[in-house]
Amino acid sequence: MGLRRLLTICWIICHYRLDTLIPAERLPLRARLLLRCGPWRLFPKGQHSRGERLRLALEQLGPIFIKFGQILSTRRDLLADDVAMELAKLQDQVPPFPSDQAVAVIETALGKPIDELFIAFDRQPLASASIAQVHTATLDNNIDVVVKVVRPGIEHTINADLKLLQTIAVLIARYIPDGRRLRPAEVVDDYRHTILDELDLQREGANTSQLRRNFKDSDILYVPEVYWDYTRRNVLVMERIHGIPVTDLATLREQGTDMKKLAERGVEIFFTQVFRDSFFHADMHPGNIFIAHNRPNSPQYIAIDCAIIGSLSDFDQYYLARNLLAIFQRNYREVAELHVECGWVPPETRVHEFEAAIRTVSEPIFEKPLSEISFGLLLLQLFQTARRFDMEVQPSLVLLQKTLLNIEGLGRQLYPQLDLWSTAMPFLERWVRDRYSPQSVLKKVSHRLPGWLEQLPNLPEALLERSSTAKQPANGNGNSPPPHSELSAQLRQQSARARNQRIAIMAALAAALLADPGIRLGLQSLPNISIGLFSIALYFFIRSR
Repeated sequence: MGLRRLLTICWIICHYRLDTLIPAERLPLRARLLLRCGPWRLFPKGQHSRGERLRLALEQLGPIFIKFGQILSTRRDLLADDVAMELAKLQDQVPPFPSDQAVAVIETALGKPIDELFIAFDRQPLASASIAQVHTATLDNNIDVVVKVVRPGIEHTINADLKLLQTIAVLIARYIPDGRRLRPAEVVDDYRHTILDELDLQREGANTSQLRRNFKDSDILYVPEVYWDYTRRNVLVMERIHGIPVTDLATLREQGTDMKKLAERGVEIFFTQVFRDSFFHADMHPGNIFIAHNRPNSPQYIAIDCAIIGSLSDFDQYYLARNLLAIFQRNYREVAELHVECGWVPPETRVHEFEAAIRTVSEPIFEKPLSEISFGLLLLQLFQTARRFDMEVQPSLVLLQKTLLNIEGLGRQLYPQLDLWSTAMPFLERWVRDRYSPQSVLKKVSHRLPGWLEQLPNLPEALLERSSTAKQPANGNGNSPPPHSELSAQLRQQSARARNQRIAIMAALAAALLADPGIRLGLQSLPNISIGLFSIALYFFIRSR
């Protein structure tokens, strides 16, 4: 099986002349001769571009490679634009597997005959993809549902193809001049995690439930309900939705949909997921988006297929929001400083050079009317510029970039005059203002206060231990440290000073909170504790100077 598959891949490489994707002039002489004398030279190039030939090859290799090409198309930081745009056209249309196999999987997973599980089950698939296919059914309480079933044996196929992809990645990294920068092993590893996660339908169900909870009673987004009694790792049963495909513009216009509001709500949903919830649907292609019927003046989106979810840390959220606002304001110096400050580019980066590079990319774009500027493509060019300064793009930011491109493209399709800037900028300004307002900070501190109170009894012991440790000789034998350890001693001293400052800040903050009558929680001795903590804070603050 492995040998036959390898021969098939070799034939497809030759047939589509994928050797021409390799820059032969930059190869070592021996590799260049091998490339020029290989059997692929017997095949004509044809009229297709290099991106088209790669896409057609992946389509012929089958669903696993198609899915890999789809994910690879999101790595605009690694690929040439023409190749990435061509790979984005990959369609995951796969012939369905026999319905008898689907029924067998469902019955085995749920432990009952299909007729006992559902009062109706349509054996004709509603949709079919590389990982799973979907059937419609009706529960015994007359609720219409869809049943998603993982393809039998797909995990074995995936593991076999992943091994081949890993081998190809090693060869690319070793023999292609630009191979190390493309990080092929990392791309394959990302793909492994993504596709194995998609095999777990319970994970998808959990993502769907979380997204539904985040937008409970929302007027702008509806997420179907998951029926957990009927859900397993390879079977997912959820509410069947009835909506208008977001690409069916004729039907949307026919019912009088406010297309401007629809496009703006799509942007609002995206930024709400990213910044309010830090939990965003990262596979928002048109096939996963529908529009509710009979709500033309207040259009509501319906989202399905939550297998791929993105999330940002508080750290990335904050720096991303500040970066976006700085870009909106054309403050290129701040953009460059923020990239250095948050560690997205190396600390030794020359900020003025980075600023000049960002300005060179951005200024020609900003000369256009705002409604004609693609924010997603601007971010893409900024990432590509930052790559010249050794920026390591985080997977979460890549998912974010991909999703933003999808959302903006969809919004412009719905309403070509969409001004994403005017929709997004007030949202970001409000988010930064609310997130770091005194009320928000106090709320976070109050949330952590019980944990701090739990640690208070251990604080004196920790402080005494810290004090006794500081008095011990640095090398443990009573002698002065050798000259070569002077730097280490300085680092330890700086670390101790920083710890003292943190203890002082924490103790002073706890003292201030405990002194507030609104949060004394009924404890009688808290004023005395507050005075004691304030004294400790003052002592360690003086020691840290």
